[in-house]
Amino acid sequence: MTLTAGVVAVQGDVSEHADAIRRAADAHDEDVVVHEIRDAGIVPDCDLLLLPGGESTTISRLLRDEGIDEEIRQHVADGKPLLATCAGLIVSSTDAKDDRVATLDLLDVTVDRNAFGRQKDSFEAPLDVDGLDEPFPAVFIRAPLIDEVGDDVEVLAEWDGKPVAVQQGPVIGTSFHPELTPDVRIHRLAFFKESAEPLAR
Repeated sequence: MTLTAGVVAVQGDVSEHADAIRRAADAHDEDVVVHEIRDAGIVPDCDLLLLPGGESTTISRLLRDEGIDEEIRQHVADGKPLLATCAGLIVSSTDAKDDRVATLDLLDVTVDRNAFGRQKDSFEAPLDVDGLDEPFPAVFIRAPLIDEVGDDVEVLAEWDGKPVAVQQGPVIGTSFHPELTPDVRIHRLAFFKESAEPLAR
């Protein structure tokens, strides 16, 4: 059976995420077709979905204007996996501390946008992630900070005592950009559920 994956393509590292999904699927001997999503009508056919980074106010507005927001909510309600990274995490939260962001309310977290600083403050750090045997080389770029977590949210990773990867049901959200490394274990964890070997390529 061929899986159908969707990468919401209104902003962000679309091609990098699409490539990571293909390589993660290949590591699990799965066939996958990846669609770039800019319009409504594609998400309902997707088995797995990715919401990349970018600018959260713009992403949330475009999702709402195109009617993709309700399709993403239904995707998660159906129990299908979603990986939301950086600005995708902000949009997926219940509270972005910014009225300009129309959140999807999929992760019961409060997020502080750009809490890790500006572009010049970007950094990479080895991150211990639940479900992974070895540290993940996490890339933080204008990363959001998760500063409140609901009772139903599992913290998968912390940096400097702050949550930077969380899971609630079929949704995983990360403050960092897993697509900016050749390591596809975060995509494997989100979409294929089993623990991945160190530095799977």
